[in-house]
Amino acid sequence: MSFFPNTTSSYLIFFLTGVPGLEVAHAWISIPFCCLYITALSGNSMILFVIITESSLHEPMYYFLSMLSTTDLGLCISTLVTMLGIFWFNARQISFHACVVQTFFIQLFTVMESSVLLAMAFDRFIAICNPLRYATILTDSRIVKVWFAILFRGTVVLMPLVLLLQRLSFCQSHVLHHSYCFHPDIIQLSCSDNKINSVLGLTALIVTAGVDSIFILLSYILIIKTVLSIASPEERHKAFSTCISHIGAVAIFYIPLISLCFVHRFGKRAPPYVHTLRANVYLLIPPVMNPIIYSVKTKQIRMAIKKVLFPKRAEI
Repeated sequence: MSFFPNTTSSYLIFFLTGVPGLEVAHAWISIPFCCLYITALSGNSMILFVIITESSLHEPMYYFLSMLSTTDLGLCISTLVTMLGIFWFNARQISFHACVVQTFFIQLFTVMESSVLLAMAFDRFIAICNPLRYATILTDSRIVKVWFAILFRGTVVLMPLVLLLQRLSFCQSHVLHHSYCFHPDIIQLSCSDNKINSVLGLTALIVTAGVDSIFILLSYILIIKTVLSIASPEERHKAFSTCISHIGAVAIFYIPLISLCFVHRFGKRAPPYVHTLRANVYLLIPPVMNPIIYSVKTKQIRMAIKKVLFPKRAEI
């Protein structure tokens, strides 16, 4: 472990880490990651394009899906440069300010994704439990307000975390344990008192993803209660089928998040590359899988994509 004198944030340089113990294989490891990035970027861009261009998809459900694709694109772009820079060029150095900016955007898009999933749960709740008022409740203007509220919430919650990083001093190792800047990783390297940073980081996680998950669970309890009261099995199946894609999106967001927390908490004896690969994959799973899930499970999205990719067949 290398040690450095106390350095001010203006001149501080961090060193990112690829996959510990597998540095010689970085070129090969980059291949699946490149495939994941290409899939995520192209898939979410396609979802956004068809929702914008296809007038039949100008409905609340698909507006929320476009928000999800936007956050997924932001999450991919936030990590793409540093991750592939390490794998391809061994570009490990990153300045303190650039690191703070990357940390902010990674956490912002993560919080926004959680918020969008909650908004989509509310959308399904209204559609199933109060369908007659669906169009009057989820108007275009209210959906725009929801988007700005999601952005505002994430910024307000995370800005104190970013500002408080400026007060930390770093006099020991400057080597981070991931291929991107991660808030808990940064504060662990500090040689000053980081209790406030740690508490605020945990609080931000609880008031965002924690609270969102509780309300998502509550909304589905009410949805299930409403669906089970429907007499017709066909109608029950139809109602549940409209929620399948959203349930899948919730699962691929929260399950990797929980598993990552367990690995960091109880997997200290695991090889270092397990933690690194788990952290890298965690940020890529939702952006990669969400377009696939909605393309496979949502007929309207699937038809719109076919119309874009095969316009001559769509005219027949």
